[in-house]
Amino acid sequence: MADSLVIVESPAKAKTIGKYLGSKFIVKASMGHIRDLPKSQMGVEVKKNFEPKYITIRGKGNVLKELKDARKKVKKVYLAADPDREGEAIAWHLAHYLELQQDEACRVVFNEITKQAVKDAFKTPRRINQDLVNAQQARRILDRLVGYKISPLLWKKVKKGLSAGRVQSVAVKLIYDRENEIKAFVPEEYWTITAALKAGTHSFEAKFHQMGDKKELHNEAEVQDVLKAIEGADFIVREVKEKERQRNPSPPFITSSLQQEAARKLNFRAAKTMSVAQQLYEGIDIGSEGTVGLITYMRTDSTRISPVAQEEAKEYIEAKYGNDYYPETPRNYIKKAANAQDAHEGIRPSSVLREPEQVKSYLSKDQYRLYKLVWERFLASQMASAVMDTMTVDITAGATVFRAAGSKVKFAGFMKVYVEGNDDGNSTEEDKLLPPLAQGDKVKQSNIDPKQHFTQPPPRFTEARLVKALEEMGIGRPSTYAPTLETIQKRGYVAVEDKKFVPTELGELVIEQMVEFFPEILDVEFTAHMEEELDHVEEGKEDWVKVLEQFYSSLEKRLEVAEEEMEKVEIQDEVSDEVCEKCGRQMVYKLGRFGKFLACSGFPDCRNTKPIVKDTGVTCPSCHEGKIVERRSKKGRVFYGCDRYPDCDFVSWDKPVAKPCPNCSSLMVEKRSKNGITIQCTQCDYKEEPQDSNQED
Repeated sequence: MADSLVIVESPAKAKTIGKYLGSKFIVKASMGHIRDLPKSQMGVEVKKNFEPKYITIRGKGNVLKELKDARKKVKKVYLAADPDREGEAIAWHLAHYLELQQDEACRVVFNEITKQAVKDAFKTPRRINQDLVNAQQARRILDRLVGYKISPLLWKKVKKGLSAGRVQSVAVKLIYDRENEIKAFVPEEYWTITAALKAGTHSFEAKFHQMGDKKELHNEAEVQDVLKAIEGADFIVREVKEKERQRNPSPPFITSSLQQEAARKLNFRAAKTMSVAQQLYEGIDIGSEGTVGLITYMRTDSTRISPVAQEEAKEYIEAKYGNDYYPETPRNYIKKAANAQDAHEGIRPSSVLREPEQVKSYLSKDQYRLYKLVWERFLASQMASAVMDTMTVDITAGATVFRAAGSKVKFAGFMKVYVEGNDDGNSTEEDKLLPPLAQGDKVKQSNIDPKQHFTQPPPRFTEARLVKALEEMGIGRPSTYAPTLETIQKRGYVAVEDKKFVPTELGELVIEQMVEFFPEILDVEFTAHMEEELDHVEEGKEDWVKVLEQFYSSLEKRLEVAEEEMEKVEIQDEVSDEVCEKCGRQMVYKLGRFGKFLACSGFPDCRNTKPIVKDTGVTCPSCHEGKIVERRSKKGRVFYGCDRYPDCDFVSWDKPVAKPCPNCSSLMVEKRSKNGITIQCTQCDYKEEPQDSNQED
């Protein structure tokens, strides 16, 4: 007979924990929050110390009845929501609803859902941490004050349905500012000169380094001066520098770095990364071992690792790779930023002994790929540094100096397991070997290649880049990144083009109004300071009501000015050349979650809409009549199909190329990877060398 009730957020988590605790415990799921501020009104009594008016979330009636009925059957209730502010708030609301005593030790927290961790947690329950709850309440109310005070003003002055938010507005401002930087950017010309050289049978390249004081080439005239200087000159090795350097592993994942790396290597959006990570955390049935949480809690900004996990990693590394692959002392990573909470460990596998291949058959494709990424990153973070042999050679040719650089991996260390990616898509360090060279050696020159280049503007933000920027600036917290990126797209403030954020006309208009009338909301330092204030509330150093008072006193004054001085803006729909086939009116361009689409100007009388079709210029290989056009799926993913659909059902996820295969004349498509774009045939083995995709995945 059960004598205790345990409440968690999700059925998956309940299932995992229930197996560990046994028949004396009833484990139920609250399905997330049970109470929240009302949607129909602000729900905050500003004049009564910002007292929130919580209501039961619609649709939670049956869940709450089930929890209350279960409560009557047991002596003890444990609240085991996630170990963060939101989890603490959920526990607090549940305690209120179930009428638990304020000082009751009912709160149970664990960083990983494994049998030992769960059992240990239930040995030391604690009281609900009111400071954590207050920090969550303060954030919720801050966001409500911004949203419910500024949004109606935007509705009145700009357009209905708009919203403002502390973190989302800063995110849009970053994208807006970057776009302005790109527009204002003036390219500058520069040149490089590459010499193809040979020492014996070994070929290698060297680049122009300097001629006298000149190290940079700005135009063709300067290039011609260099070419004249080396004409007929011997290429002679002047200096050879060889040294050894160490390369250290990256720390274990935190929330932001996991989202960035999953975007680079797995092409996951931030929301998908967090969804899959939640599944791995809450528990997967892996056969004879039963249901187990495969990774630790995934909302964290700490890189700290428990001594137990470190020792397990040490034993695994030494047994699998040898003692040389473990450092002299265990690796401990300091907090990355002063505002890092360090409340949990970094993200790691709950046991490094569960190798990805061993559990692969129990996981979905996405679960396996993300688990493998977490497992490899953690294991590498505990391994010895890699050792690189580097070689730099200066070669004179007349009055010029050319420089060649090479490196090779002397000892792989952590690189045997994992190397961090970057925003240019490169994820490995390849050997660039130079032949054995010594001072005075004469090398043969086979080709001189001068090339013109132009400086490039700063890149637009990908999801990975934007998360990184928000984290570095101290904007938001681990739990806010993914929903923030979703919100700014849903509101139509930004569009995504080639996986990069571009501000829409609407987004630019809203930001310009916000900059003029609510500069503090968009000020990075001010927003980061508010995050610090919330952290101080969590630590018990600040009173949450005073934090809200300071913020609201300034906001109230800004609102009064904006109400009087903000001019009403009329947003005119752009008229297209398309005619509505249902009513004959002109169609106009509208902006939706996945970019622009066409809608009838007669709305609401006529609700006809259709996508904007982009012609690829390729004839359909199936029917040989239609054209292949770019389309979007219901989830916003780009695909390519025949414009004669439904008469022709040809589709392709890969972009068709407007030239036939030289081998068999079949359709060729672009295959994208981190190494670039490969053109390959859909029917035979023909493939062209990868081109630089210029993508920031």
